[in-house]
Amino acid sequence: MENSRRKFLSSISLLAVSNVIPLSAFSFNLNDRKLKIVLVGTGIRGTSFWGKRLVEQYSDILEFVGLCDINPGRLDYAKKYMGVSCPTFVDFDKMVQSSKPDLIIVTTKDSTHHEFIIKGLNKGCDVLTEKPLTTDEIKCQAIINAERKSNKNLIVGFNYRWSPYNTKIKELLAKGNIGRVTSVDFHWYLNTYHGASYFRRWHGLKESGGTLWVHKATHHFDLLNWWIDSDPEQVFAYGDLEKYGENGVLRGENCRTCDVKSECEFYWDITKDKRAMDLYVKNESYDGYIRDNCLFRKEIDIYDKMSAQVKYKNNVVLNYSLTTYSPFEGWRVAFNGTEGRLEARLDIPYEEHISINQAEMHANEMNQTSNEENKYEPIFVHKLWNDFEVVKVPFSRAGHGGGDAALHHKIFKNPDENDPYGRAAGIRDGVMSNLIGIAARKSIETGEIIKIADLTDLEPIKKRS
Repeated sequence: MENSRRKFLSSISLLAVSNVIPLSAFSFNLNDRKLKIVLVGTGIRGTSFWGKRLVEQYSDILEFVGLCDINPGRLDYAKKYMGVSCPTFVDFDKMVQSSKPDLIIVTTKDSTHHEFIIKGLNKGCDVLTEKPLTTDEIKCQAIINAERKSNKNLIVGFNYRWSPYNTKIKELLAKGNIGRVTSVDFHWYLNTYHGASYFRRWHGLKESGGTLWVHKATHHFDLLNWWIDSDPEQVFAYGDLEKYGENGVLRGENCRTCDVKSECEFYWDITKDKRAMDLYVKNESYDGYIRDNCLFRKEIDIYDKMSAQVKYKNNVVLNYSLTTYSPFEGWRVAFNGTEGRLEARLDIPYEEHISINQAEMHANEMNQTSNEENKYEPIFVHKLWNDFEVVKVPFSRAGHGGGDAALHHKIFKNPDENDPYGRAAGIRDGVMSNLIGIAARKSIETGEIIKIADLTDLEPIKKRS
C-alpha cells in the first residue's frame, strides 16, 4: 500500500501543473493510512465517476470520510449507492472540521463551485473540482486569489483530453503533420435527447450554470486550447433561445404531471429510470428540485444556439458552434495549417454508414464499460500537393470515449509515467476554458469583442507547452 500511496500523491501533483501560477506539491503526512476524501454534491456525476468508481477501483489507497449535500435524502441514497459507511452532512464547514480530509471533491451546481473550492483551499485542503471551474469572471478571480494564497493545489477534472481519439489529434498536430495551425472549425451537435436534457434541469437557468457556453462548452474549449497549444485572446459571439423555453407551444409543470404529454415529442418518462427516481424524484420534498421539468417553462433564459469566433495569442482563429436540438449527437473539427489540413469527426450517422440509437447515446457515453469490439474511428490528414491519409484510431464510446478510465488510470495506477501530450489539467486550464464561455456570453450581451485579459489578471500566453 505504501508504494500505491506514494504514486497517488505524485499523480495529484502532476495533475495540478500550471504554466503561470506556481503550485506546490501535495505534502500529506499519511504515514501508513489511506488518503481521506470528502465529496460535496451527490448528484449523478459525483456519486458515480468521483464516487462509486473510486470506491470500487481504489479503496486500497483512499477512503471517503464524509459526504455533503443540501438534500438529506440524496445523501442517504449516495451513501448506499457508493457503498461507503462514512458520515453525511448538510453543512460543509462541519464536515471539513470533523472529518479533516486531505482532498475535497466538488461536484455541486456550477454556480456554487467557487464557494467550496475557496473554503477548501482556505481550510488547508487540496481540492479537485468537476468542470466548469465556475460561472463568471468575478468568481474566477476569487478562485485564482485563493489558490495563490494557499499552499494547496486545485485540480480541474477534464476528461475529454484523455480519450485515445482526442489524444491522437494532439499527437498529429504536435508532430507538425499539417505545418503550423492557422485556423480551426469546431462544431458540436447535441441531439434532442441529450441536448434537451439540459433545459429540464437547473442548467436551463443562467444563474445556476452560466449557460451552456460555460457548463457544456468549457469541455470543448479546453480541448481546443490544448490542441492549439495557446491561450485565447479575443472572443466575439452570437447566441439566442429559439427552440426551448417560451418558444414551446405545449407546456406543463413537469413530464410526469403534464396534461399534454401524449402530444409532446420531448416527453421523457422518468419513472423508467430507476436511478433518477431513487436519487431525485424520491427526494424532491427536501429541496423542491424537479429532474423532469418542462423544456418549455418560461423561466429558461440560456441559449440553445451558439456561435463564436475566438482569436488566440498565437494568431490561430477558431470558428465554434454548439447546437442543442440536432437530429443526431456528434461533432466535427478541422484544422487548417500552412502545409495541409486535418479533419476529425465522431458519430455523424451518414458518414459512419450505421444506425446509431440517439436515445441511448449519452447513457452509453456515461457508462464506464463498453460492449464495442474492434471499433476504429478515422482521422483524415491531407497534406498540400498530396492525397489524403486516413489514420485509424481504436475507439470506445464508453466513459467519454475512454477518457474517464484513462484519467483515473493516470491518477491512481501509473502516475509516474511520462505524458508527452500534457493532458494534466490545472487551474490555468480551468480558468482559460472558462473565460472563453464567459467572454462569449458577455459578447452576446454587449455586442462587443471581449478581451480575455480584461476578465481576470491572467494574461494570455502564446505557447502553453
